Amino acid sequence: MPARLLDGVALANQIRAEIAPEGAAFRARAGRPSGLAIVLAGDDPASELYVRSKLKSAADTGLRADLERLPATATLSQLLAVVERLNRSDVHDGILVQSPLPGAMGPDAERRVFDAIRPDKDVDGLHPVNVGRLVQNRAHLVPCTPLGVIELLERSGIAIAGTRAVVIGRSDIVGKPMALLLLHRHATVTICHSRTPHLAAVAAEADILVSAIGRPAFVTQEFVKPGATVIDVGVTSLRDRATVERLFAAGSTRRDTFERRGAITIGDVHPAVEQVAGALSPVPGGVGPLTIAMLLKNTLIAATQRAARME
Repeated sequence: MPARLLDGVALANQIRAEIAPEGAAFRARAGRPSGLAIVLAGDDPASELYVRSKLKSAADTGLRADLERLPATATLSQLLAVVERLNRSDVHDGILVQSPLPGAMGPDAERRVFDAIRPDKDVDGLHPVNVGRLVQNRAHLVPCTPLGVIELLERSGIAIAGTRAVVIGRSDIVGKPMALLLLHRHATVTICHSRTPHLAAVAAEADILVSAIGRPAFVTQEFVKPGATVIDVGVTSLRDRATVERLFAAGSTRRDTFERRGAITIGDVHPAVEQVAGALSPVPGGVGPLTIAMLLKNTLIAATQRAARME
């Protein structure tokens, strides 16, 4: 029997509906909406798409969202100057700098930007202070994508406590915080990466398998224990016809989409995994919408906490 598909779009809509009255109540108390500043450096097409989605979702939920653009030729110093100005802003409660940054800014640019954002405005949850709080299970601002995965699991009725969980990927943005959030909910967690021996065999022990490596269709059936829950965090724009034809049967909706657009978005999980897993988050329509919903929720949390400190 094919896996149950976990509908991230419906759950994100539910979360936004829950946030909207909280945002209205904050506006009534503070005399202004909670505010989010998004900084976009460069012209990466995927980043443009993500930012548009975030701006629209914020507006639909009643939050203020402002976009700060920098050209691909901008220096790291220029970006840090924008972050510092937003740190001082009275109308912006949250700051998000869209990844990836232009390569010319240097290999350590993202970490320096994370360090520069005020912890109480760090709605990505990536400042060292917020990471330390997450380790101790007392964070208020948690990385949006891992938190979205937790919402997807819990709101879909999938138990976490007492399970064996495997996370493929050890990034600061997804893999490490994902493992911590699962651990805090009493899963036994293994983190795998490119040097993990017998990776497929380790993954196949998981009741909950989360893949966040950005390698299209990497997780095949041999990685998945029958009946396991598989969460696909990877996002890749696939433009190679031969690969699309290998992965998707003629006449399938994904092949039709490729023929119309010349590209499709797929995740880390091979389509055949749907025949083995018990539950599966699709790409698109799985984790992505929940990441944006958690960004809005974090912005409202940051706004509420800032207002309380000013009283």
